[in-house]
Amino acid sequence: MSSAPHRVAILVYDGVALLDVAGPAEVFGEANRLGADYRIAVLSASGAAVTSSTGIKIAVDGGPACEPAPDTFVLPGGAVYPRAPVTRELADATRELAAGAGRVASVCSGAFVLGAAGLLDGKRATTHWKITRELAERHPDVRVEPDAIYVRDGATYTSAGVTAGIDLALALVEEDHGADVSRDVARALVVYLQRAGGQSQFSAPLQGPPPRSPALRTITDLVTADPAGGHSPAELAAQLHLSPRHLTRLFREELSTTPARYVESIRFDIAKALLDQGHTATRAASLAGFPSYEALRRVFARELSIAPAAYQRRFRTARRTG
Repeated sequence: MSSAPHRVAILVYDGVALLDVAGPAEVFGEANRLGADYRIAVLSASGAAVTSSTGIKIAVDGGPACEPAPDTFVLPGGAVYPRAPVTRELADATRELAAGAGRVASVCSGAFVLGAAGLLDGKRATTHWKITRELAERHPDVRVEPDAIYVRDGATYTSAGVTAGIDLALALVEEDHGADVSRDVARALVVYLQRAGGQSQFSAPLQGPPPRSPALRTITDLVTADPAGGHSPAELAAQLHLSPRHLTRLFREELSTTPARYVESIRFDIAKALLDQGHTATRAASLAGFPSYEALRRVFARELSIAPAAYQRRFRTARRTG
């Protein structure tokens, strides 16, 4: 390992998520116990202590001038953004620290602060799955990747929600000290070195608002009430007294998809819920309207990059048995 210390600056603010700060800090701290030399400085725009989203106060080492050229600059997230506009003071402090940093990283909604500071323009980025659409709308020059756990674009790194900051920090440690050190850190913290799948596996079913068209809302109700029923485009069109061509046009204009793919998405969400409840993958496939387990497995592989059984092991229960 390099003998030169690696300076990490973490910029905090009122309402910051405590785990967004502590998660990456613990990764760097554990790497230090294995021989790395990360020097962590916690800063605020004003140089004063802040209050986290949990109400716990966070003492800081000072303002941006205390660490003008960090090797790594981390911007954690918090529920305050994107609900409120990023303050000018925070955006200025972010630009000041980023200007001298070797690399810049955000956790969760910290991407909105980087965006407000102009640091994501023309770059690829991600954030928590709940707010990826808003990030894209607020910063149209940013190429948002909604399913990524973390994204690297040059020396700029962004990550998904909360614990994804740990994934990102592990990647940074691996970049600095190699896979063996990063793997040992992950083992010590009892986390995956690289979790399978993207963040879609953590998202709520049927994201986004319901369809505006009464016809399309009716289809949602029909499929949800009887997912294993016959819901081919022709059958749906007949139930709604529409031509298949008209129904397909409605789907493309409002939802940018096809009737068949929309029905599949509803069945997929139902299957996930059934797996959460403890049904076997084969039973979930049948109850959700898939013709076979293999059909369900293909959809899981496409949407989540994991198998139904792997998804179930992660989300069915937090209780240990035996």
